[in-house]
Amino acid sequence: MDAARARKLADRIQQVVAEMLERRIKDPRLGFVTVTDARITADLGDATVYYTVFGSEAERAATATALESAKGIIRSEVGRQTGLRHTPTLTFVHDPLPDSARHMDDLFAAARARDAEIARQAESAQFAGDADPYRFDEELAGESDADEDSEDEPSAGHRAR
Repeated sequence: MDAARARKLADRIQQVVAEMLERRIKDPRLGFVTVTDARITADLGDATVYYTVFGSEAERAATATALESAKGIIRSEVGRQTGLRHTPTLTFVHDPLPDSARHMDDLFAAARARDAEIARQAESAQFAGDADPYRFDEELAGESDADEDSEDEPSAGHRAR
């Protein structure tokens, strides 16, 4: 199977499932569901539908049960709207991506707080030595220039050959 065709078919399955959950499935156990992705195998035999549920762990479990019970109706509608000879079996999987994103947001917030604390401490910090350790005093710079001049000229005791 062409990968581009399989991807288009997976996108169409995602749309059909989302429309079914929004309009036709009236199960009270079904929570606030968002279909995030759909993937189909190369032989078009199995489709995996990823979803998220806004709510508690109990609402997630109830939604998973509702999706399993509505799987047959959803599968028949997928077969009708895609026009495939053999409708793929559907598997519903809870997508952990939003939970991972929320965890990453918490980590970023903690890192920003630590950066702000370090910046606050750095404002009142002082250097252990000079602020610019490579700074030269004017007097020292004048002495080194005099030393360089004497090295360039040959001394009286040495003659150039």
